[in-house]
Formats: sequence, C-alpha cells, structure tokens
Amino acid sequence: MVKLSTAETVHAHRLSLMASAIALAACTPALPPPPPLPDASGGGGRILPDWRASITGQDRDRLNRIDAAWSLALEQARRQEGSGDLASTGRLIDPNAALSNVAPPVGDYRCRTVKLGSQGGEQGLGYVVYGWFACRVEETPNGLKFIKLTGSQRPAGLLFPESDRRMVFLGSMALASEPPANSYGQRPERDMVAVLERIEHRRWRLVIPWPQYESNLDLLDLVPA
Repeated sequence: MVKLSTAETVHAHRLSLMASAIALAACTPALPPPPPLPDASGGGGRILPDWRASITGQDRDRLNRIDAAWSLALEQARRQEGSGDLASTGRLIDPNAALSNVAPPVGDYRCRTVKLGSQGGEQGLGYVVYGWFACRVEETPNGLKFIKLTGSQRPAGLLFPESDRRMVFLGSMALASEPPANSYGQRPERDMVAVLERIEHRRWRLVIPWPQYESNLDLLDLVPA
C-alpha cells in the first residue's frame, strides 16, 4: 500500500468533500422563481409609484381627515337649503357604499359634481347638485389618469392603487378656459387629493375632502358614457 503524505491526505479529503457537495446539489430541487410584481398601473405591465412619495403635507392632512369631512358635509347638507335633487343621488352620498374591484375601465364617462356642506357655514348652500359633463379615464405611461373634459372646474390627475376598494387620486384643477391641468405639486392652490371608489356595478365616485373652494366635501359621480 502506498502511504500518502500529510499534504496529499488533506488534498484528497477536500476533493471528497467537493464531490459530496456536488452530488447533494444535484439531488436538491431548484427553488421556484419569485412571483412577478403586481401590475399596479391598471394594465400594460407598468408599476405605478406609491402616491405617498408624491403627496404634499397639506393634501395628506386632507386625506387623513376624510371621515370628518363626510360627517360635517352631510350634517350641513341635511340641515341647510341646497340646490338640486340630492335624494336622486342615491348611494353617491353614502359614506359606506364602497365595493371591491375598484379599478375603472379605460374609456369615456358621464360625470357630475355634487358639493356637500359649505365653507361659509350657515351663509352658504348645504349642497349643490350639478348637471352632467364629459370625463375620461385613460391609460398613460405612468398609470391610469382621470380627466374631466368639460365644465368650468376640470380636475385631472393620476389614480394610484391603494386597496381592492379604493384608489388615491392626486391631481390639479383647471378653471374656466385654462388648458387641462397636469402638474400636481406645482401650484398648491390648485392641488387636489381624492379617493376613487366603486359604488355600483358600473358606477364610481371621486370623494374629494376639504376642497379648495366652496364646499367641505365634493363628490364626482362617474358612469360610463
């Protein structure tokens, strides 16, 4: 028998360990690949950034106090005189009407604004129900975008996924004959934050707490055109 030196013995031992490791790896099943990231943009495979990275401090405060806006606005709407048929709005003015599967399909919509409460207190109208205008939901490289196309107050902005029951809208307001708004965070007096909810099979609403003008809660009623 040939006697190995100490160095040759160590080398042979290392080779044996390597062979065992290779054999073990060959017998171990490969781990499955990680699941793909969810498509948060509403289509096209793009991932929409989190709205929390873009929202201003003022709008974050508005969003955090949305329940208080509902409470005050409804109390004023029920107590004070208003304009239009508030009873005809149905589930639109129910704070708890949100349903699952909130993401709206891309396309044209009919939309109307219902203003609840008054920033002027007892001096203002408790509610105003406006007529129908034209709106649109379209897909952009940054995700779903909502645009009100006609009327003297025309919000526009992105819809950010938040949960199965709501999306967060960050947008800006165009007034009168101004061009469409598209620059959230550039003009604080025009910035808007809202929550998009589905309230019927084919009906959605934008809930705008503490708007810049007139009311304490604005609701934008959306139905496919």
